[in-house]
Amino acid sequence: MKVQFEVIPHVLKFRFEAGTSRGAFTEKETWYIKATEVGKNGIVGIGEASPLKGLSEDYRPDYESMLTDILNKLSALNIPQNKPEILSFIAQNIPTNLPSIKFGLETALFDLINGGTRVIFDTPFFQGKYRMPINGLIWMGDEAFMRQQVEDKLKSGFSTIKMKVGAINFGRELGILEAIRNEYAANDITLRVDANGAFTAEDAEDKLTQLAALDIHSIEQPVAAGQPDLMAGLCSSGILPIALDEELIGVHDLAEKKSLLNKIKPQYIILKPSLVGGLQSCQEWIDLAEGMNIGWWMTSMLESNIGLNAIAQFTAQFKPTLPQGLGTGQLYYNNISSPLEIRKGELIYNAPLGWQIL
Repeated sequence: MKVQFEVIPHVLKFRFEAGTSRGAFTEKETWYIKATEVGKNGIVGIGEASPLKGLSEDYRPDYESMLTDILNKLSALNIPQNKPEILSFIAQNIPTNLPSIKFGLETALFDLINGGTRVIFDTPFFQGKYRMPINGLIWMGDEAFMRQQVEDKLKSGFSTIKMKVGAINFGRELGILEAIRNEYAANDITLRVDANGAFTAEDAEDKLTQLAALDIHSIEQPVAAGQPDLMAGLCSSGILPIALDEELIGVHDLAEKKSLLNKIKPQYIILKPSLVGGLQSCQEWIDLAEGMNIGWWMTSMLESNIGLNAIAQFTAQFKPTLPQGLGTGQLYYNNISSPLEIRKGELIYNAPLGWQIL
């Protein structure tokens, strides 16, 4: 089929200043990809290309013009009409170092061949019959702000809390975690932390030990990516289960993925389609991880509800028992209205809510 593409830029506005060890966010650029089969007006598939400045390997100042040029070239080609062939088409025509574009294009074309109703994978989740467990995310900020977030998440019914660490004084961050643990046992509330690479070779083991005393479930990316020997040592130390996140960026070849996991032997990996190369790449990581007894969960990368919907539908195929990092739809006051809804720490697809028309 011949497909006409349109790129729609959008700037998502945070409801608050969202802090990480890499800095704070107040807004997030994103680009929607609208795909229409030539001669069949009315059916529109929508995807989201959403790189993150300062982290994504494919973010650049002229991202929009680059994306438009790529899609214009694809418009001249015959595009397959089934998922396996679409994935092969994208692999042949989109370089691996453009992961966010691969994800956005996968989603737009999957939606298009499914009738343009935001059905990416028709699963019990999409049908409203499956609720997916997710974690409540605590953003960095001053101590009062972080404590308020924790209180709000617990009142909302979350049983897994993930807290960003590494921005304020580590002792204060420990104090917040201690306050939670003093009130809730590990059997009642699961605590995860994400350092975004903020620890160093000199202090990592000591900080992991202090966190382990609080029955922390796991820590994401304790030290900066690109230090495989250091990370492997931390993973093998047994102090605290470690999940790789930024470590996966730029690793696209299947053999390289396998080599990385064999070298570091993490307890978990975190998969963000916009970072690691789309849904097909995530499937490769999952297959490798499960074959090596490595746990995994999916996380959004601050996409709007368009991207979040695609990730959620993909993830729901596996019916995960581990809470996923898919609770970011409430971050923005100008997000796309969607059927995605959070109830008591679970993500559901409430179809009657409908989708906002782009």
